[in-house]
Amino acid sequence: MRNLPLFGLLALSIACGPVVSAETASQPPDTSFSIHATHLLGFEQTRNNRNGTMTIQGDSLLFHENGKPDAQLKIASVRSVFLGSESKQVGGVPMMLGKAAVPYSGGRVVSLFAHKKYDTLTMEYVDDNGGLHGAIFQLNKGQADLVRDQLVTHGAQVTSADAGSTKQDSPEVAHEIK
Repeated sequence: MRNLPLFGLLALSIACGPVVSAETASQPPDTSFSIHATHLLGFEQTRNNRNGTMTIQGDSLLFHENGKPDAQLKIASVRSVFLGSESKQVGGVPMMLGKAAVPYSGGRVVSLFAHKKYDTLTMEYVDDNGGLHGAIFQLNKGQADLVRDQLVTHGAQVTSADAGSTKQDSPEVAHEIK
């Protein structure tokens, strides 16, 4: 008799479980994708080094700053996407002075923690007149893969990175004067 309330709760959760899961499964998936990005350069309508939101809606890629769309690009016009990983030192002058003040070369240890890693996403695309253009974005670490996958899902014709790279068969030899 002590387990009767527990049994009733278990029976109620089993009975209501399929109703709740069926309710969430019938909702249409959200087709838009948004992520915070920094436009480094490339889009004509957007100034360089601007923070904003990169949004994928339907067949378009939008970059907007302060809520208004600055640039719009058809995803089908994207020809290649290149990903990179970079790091930059953060902290500015105060961090530099703090590193100099740490005794016994301890500033080197501080430098290990004063770097922020981020991803770069470079896109090559074709405009309406057939001209080839490029745009470079800076994203938080690990987000460039998500954007590339979303672009491919929405119809970008991305070539693999190995197809565009050139590999040199023999090392260069410096010219020697004998």
